[in-house]
Amino acid sequence: MDQKKRHWASLNEVSFVAGMRLLFWIYRVCGRWPFRLILYPVLFWYVLTQSRARSASTHYLQRLSAYSGSKIASNFLGVLRHFASFAETILDKMLLWGGLYNTQPVEYYGQEQIHQCLLSGRGALIICTHLGNVELSRVLARDYPEIKLTVLVHTKHAQAFNRMMEQLSPHSGLDLLQVSEISAGTAMLLEERIAAGGFVVIAGDRIPVAPHPRVTKVNFLGHTAALPIGPYVLASVLQCPIYLMFSLPIQRVPQVHFELLCETLRLPRKGRDVVISELASRFAARLEHYCALAPLQWFNFYDFWHLPQLEQPHATL
Repeated sequence: MDQKKRHWASLNEVSFVAGMRLLFWIYRVCGRWPFRLILYPVLFWYVLTQSRARSASTHYLQRLSAYSGSKIASNFLGVLRHFASFAETILDKMLLWGGLYNTQPVEYYGQEQIHQCLLSGRGALIICTHLGNVELSRVLARDYPEIKLTVLVHTKHAQAFNRMMEQLSPHSGLDLLQVSEISAGTAMLLEERIAAGGFVVIAGDRIPVAPHPRVTKVNFLGHTAALPIGPYVLASVLQCPIYLMFSLPIQRVPQVHFELLCETLRLPRKGRDVVISELASRFAARLEHYCALAPLQWFNFYDFWHLPQLEQPHATL
């Protein structure tokens, strides 16, 4: 398979469990500034030698600049800054789950809507992104035991990652569920959790791990991109509200934003694709908005705009 067209799930990202443990150890022993002194030479070598990841970052920064007028350069220095932000975010994830991150400055927006779901006794589907530090929202499961999160992940590292998080925060209400695709059995399990007041979290900005992924095409940063239909089909099965969640630092202040996308979703037999496309386009527009606010915080280091052989989005889950 062409190196540039490999699926994102085949990539050996820096966030692999062993790498995360190493980053955390360096910080614990040396502190943040020594961590950065060690980090930048490693990042310089990585960006210099990994043409695929460097190209993905360059394309993103170029398209964001054309879309929003971002002043972040798309040259080698800009790409280096992009990866440095990624590494700093990984460290913050570890600090959060290790109880070493100061959560006092975190600002939450739209959380009253989540509280309403809790009061009603029924949960919701939350669509997250690879923008910023999503752990800022997951840490709610640690601080508020009544919030039960089930996070759907598509990586083979889920079990090892789950064990590591349990070691760092054994009383967390977070549950990672590894799925390559959502079967009828998985849907029934998630329906039970929603009915019990739980929240199911699924990423909306990465296509499924499948030979012919079920996607819809949207405009993102001025170019056609593929987004998964899974979150919207799943929400129609679960018959629950859909919220968007964006977690990112704005002017160095960590923020978590919750936005209602849809109160309830029923997909008609006719026009089903149109409804899904409209919802995915609304999600893409909000992602564009937040990417413009924090240009270096979107971490999808693969050819996001490459359109592989796609399956028509008529199929069920």
